[in-house]
Amino acid sequence: MRFCFRLGCAGLVAAVSLIAAAPDAPAAKLASVVRADRRTGRLVRTVVVARPAASKKAAEPVARVVSAAVAGYVEKTAERYQVDPLLVHSVIEVESNYNPLAVSPKGARGLMQLMPGTARRLAVRDSFDAIENLDGGVRYLKYLLTVFGEEDPRLALAAYNAGEGAVMRHGGVPPYPETARYVERVGKKYSEAKRAAQPEARPKEQPLPEHPPMEQYLDAEGRLHVRTRSAP
Repeated sequence: MRFCFRLGCAGLVAAVSLIAAAPDAPAAKLASVVRADRRTGRLVRTVVVARPAASKKAAEPVARVVSAAVAGYVEKTAERYQVDPLLVHSVIEVESNYNPLAVSPKGARGLMQLMPGTARRLAVRDSFDAIENLDGGVRYLKYLLTVFGEEDPRLALAAYNAGEGAVMRHGGVPPYPETARYVERVGKKYSEAKRAAQPEARPKEQPLPEHPPMEQYLDAEGRLHVRTRSAP
């Protein structure tokens, strides 16, 4: 119980710091809710945002609020480590859906779901600190992109999910159903994000129709006539 209490406080503080830093963030209170998952029976901790009374919704998942608040940090961190921010957002969405308290069945934690060993390797002291988790996760992603190639991120994504050793042993995406689904989901979201970010293609301007030249003449009675010149 003590661990859960500390976990909740750390995650809430991280989420509050992000929301407070967002320039247009509405006044809101965060709450940590523990519910039993209907499918697995496991206890799942979720953060919800209590809106002001004037809001239409009394509470909503923190993902929407944190995703907006964290966007600026994603941009800065991605720029610092030269990683496409759209890829970072895609990884976060699949990994934790922007829940700073997310913990996987295998023990991965925080926004970018860092395993404890990976967090130590990256000198991340608190995986539930959203900004620290983001910095470590993007650094790790950059390392994997450097090792496995940045033009096609599939191998780097596979290594993010299964570890770089597994990718090296199998010479490609490991034959693990979970990893295959992970690479597909992140890749799909990344492709959709890139398409959405592209400016809409303007229709090509159609050339104006060419009209035959006009000619005019006076008849024998002095009246002016205008007619279309016949094509040669």
